Amino acid sequence: MKREVLVEVSARHVHLSEEHLEVLFGKGYELTVKKMLSQPGQYAANERVDVVGPKRELKNVSILGPVRGSTQVEISLTDARSIGINAPVRMSGDIKGSAGCTLVGPKGQVEIAEGVIVAKRHIHITPSDAEAFGVQDHQVVSVKVGTPERSLTFSDVVIRVRNDFASAMHIDTDEGNAAGVSGEQYGEIL
Repeated sequence: MKREVLVEVSARHVHLSEEHLEVLFGKGYELTVKKMLSQPGQYAANERVDVVGPKRELKNVSILGPVRGSTQVEISLTDARSIGINAPVRMSGDIKGSAGCTLVGPKGQVEIAEGVIVAKRHIHITPSDAEAFGVQDHQVVSVKVGTPERSLTFSDVVIRVRNDFASAMHIDTDEGNAAGVSGEQYGEIL
């Protein structure tokens, strides 16, 4: 049996805390849904912010909802270098001691001391799919992504098992471009 999983390219984005949402957009502001994402309950919001580093800024960066307990900015290594930030490669939520930046919205700005990361490639997977594929939470695997001209095997892919996930591998734009990913793409867990 082939252990195939949908491969999704996750572009740069921001997760905001309630506090920072209100500073950037105004007291009592609520995000509005632009598009639902593959992960249940997650969405791309209509709202956007600018991410400012020491060298330059990334304009109109997507915000993903709903709000979270802590603000987190996920960018690619190319983005990080271009704006002058030394962002570590981390799992989502692991922001302690990570890079900082300034976020600018229509009503204000916020300087975060930490929260800017390059998301470690990972697979969201349901418990039933994990059992069928013979993988466990936090296991590290390799995934072969076969594309017409740039097939690539990604190592160091972390398995994340939860009931509220939809099974999909997430890579960033640098990784997606390196493998020539476009449209619907599947990868094989090796």
